Amino acid sequence: MEKYNIQFGMPTLVENRTLEDNIALCRKLGLDFIELNMNFPEYQIDKLEQTDYLTSQAQTAGIYYTIHLDENLNIADFNSLVSNAYLETVRRTIDVAKKMICLRDDYGDKSQPLTLNMHMNHGVYITLPETKVWMYERNVDYYMKSFVAFRSLCEEWIGDSDIMIAIENTNGFRGFEKQAIKYLLESDKFGLTWDIGHSKATAENDVPFILDNQNHLVHFHIHDATQTPLRDHLALGDGEIDIRKRLELAAQRNARCVLETKTIKALHESVGWLERK
Repeated sequence: MEKYNIQFGMPTLVENRTLEDNIALCRKLGLDFIELNMNFPEYQIDKLEQTDYLTSQAQTAGIYYTIHLDENLNIADFNSLVSNAYLETVRRTIDVAKKMICLRDDYGDKSQPLTLNMHMNHGVYITLPETKVWMYERNVDYYMKSFVAFRSLCEEWIGDSDIMIAIENTNGFRGFEKQAIKYLLESDKFGLTWDIGHSKATAENDVPFILDNQNHLVHFHIHDATQTPLRDHLALGDGEIDIRKRLELAAQRNARCVLETKTIKALHESVGWLERK
């Protein structure tokens, strides 16, 4: 897969119950890194903070890690007890990344920042007879103040470390989220993740926004998808996406790519597709 000049990695797979299982598969497939997913109980912050263990396991296999923050992360929650817990989680995760950046230096590409992948939380909405009212849109000043504070804190926590928080598209950015993302992208501590399967599954609604900000792309989630019927996280070649076109942009942006299929079988098939293409 060296012909692409891209660092390819794998996601945390639900079929694998241990870090060792994921590492063995990563090594078998010749991939460069694993994206540790904090939605799994095995990779909660107290587990990730066992950095000596994680580092020694990676060194044995000659790989490194990126981190996927909990997709429920909600730094603008109206309940400050909740938002503060998520902020503390981000702070501690950044500290973990600082301790494991040596793996990137040894086994990855030093020209690429070590990434923490982040979803935007839509928050709740109130259903009216003929519409939905998103509470963050209704209270956008509060929402933006939360992101002003978040950016400042992350800049402080990251400091001069080569770490970046990459914001991923999921099921369509809302208007208030685009406003917050644009503000975050004014900082060199934030970038974008393009999940090409998610964007396909949402009729490519996020693509204009992503392409308008493509100079901030640092990370890709690569999987195939179809729009009708709605399916994503497919093996490469099993959907409707022009994968090679997306990989060309990833290479141009010097962005690393997670082959974000959800099964071992589909991951094997995706690696095979890359080797053939």
